Amino acid sequence: VAYGFSLFLYVTATRTLGAARTGVLFAAAPFAGAALAIPIAHESPSLRVLAAALLIAAGVALLLTERHAHRHAHAPLDHEHLHTHDEHHQHPHDGTEGPEPHSHPHHHDPLEHSHSHASDAHHRHKH
Repeated sequence: VAYGFSLFLYVTATRTLGAARTGVLFAAAPFAGAALAIPIAHESPSLRVLAAALLIAAGVALLLTERHAHRHAHAPLDHEHLHTHDEHHQHPHDGTEGPEPHSHPHHHDPLEHSHSHASDAHHRHKH
């Protein structure tokens, strides 16, 4: 069960965050396990372990809070993913999609605009 749930989280993260960000986050997983092992085994962490934990936490925090804004263009795109109707998802429905967020094949028309964003399925452009 745990492996299946981990795989589900990995695939969801890859679709949402992109492969590079997902790789960094999943690479931090063993350190989360080590952090849990300290209170379970009643061990005191060394200064090296504490320093490493702070650096890892800082890296993950930077990764998760990175945002930037600039004018960018979206090419036409046909795909399917879990979404809500925001400025990137203005498409018609046939009434069978269910409540938001929902997933179904949909089309994106070309769009040029500016807003704060991170790299995701809709923001993979050169800078």
